Amino acid sequence: ASQTDEKATVQGSLTWTSASGLYVGSFASGVDFGEDSPDIEVDYFIGYGFDATEKVNIDIVLNRYTYPGASEMAYNELVTTTTLDETWKLNVSYTNDVWGSDTTGWYYGVGGEWGLPNDFSLSANVGRSVFNDSAVAQDYTDWGVGVSRSFGIANVSLGYYGADGNGRDNFGKLADNRVVLAVKVGR
Repeated sequence: ASQTDEKATVQGSLTWTSASGLYVGSFASGVDFGEDSPDIEVDYFIGYGFDATEKVNIDIVLNRYTYPGASEMAYNELVTTTTLDETWKLNVSYTNDVWGSDTTGWYYGVGGEWGLPNDFSLSANVGRSVFNDSAVAQDYTDWGVGVSRSFGIANVSLGYYGADGNGRDNFGKLADNRVVLAVKVGR
C-alpha cells in the first residue's frame, strides 16, 4: 500500500555495520496517511546478519517505527530474513502491536532476484500479512515484480506491485496495483 498517498517522496538511511555482522541504523521517509496524519516516518533498527553455511545467510533485525507528531502509532517489529544461495529470500516478521493497535501481526514472505543480460536484474515476491484482530485489518496478500540496474552508485528500479481484495479493503485506493519507479543512491 502506498504510504505517501500515491505521491513521490524522499527517503534516506544511515547504517553502521561491524565486521562481526552487527549493525545499527536509522531510516526516514515522507508519509501521508490522510488529513491530520504524520508527515514523516523515522525508524531505528539494530540487527545481526551472518552466514549459517556457504549458501545460507540469516539476518535478524529489531525495528522501531516512529511517527513524529503521532507517537501513538509507534511500534516494534522483529524481522527475520533467510537468504538461500544469494537468490531466494524467506521472511518472517512479528509484532505484538501493529500500527500501535495492541494487535499481533505476522508477515510471511518469499521472493527472489535473478541476473539478466546487460547487468539487469529481475525480482519477484509474494507475502501474506496475518492479524490477530480483524477489526484492525483483514489478512491480505501482497506481491510484486520488477527489474533493476545499477549505474555507478545509483540503482534504478521499475516494478509493478499490488495486493489482493482484502488489502484493498484495508487500505482503499492506496493498495491499488501500481507501477513504481525508484532511484537509490548510495553505497
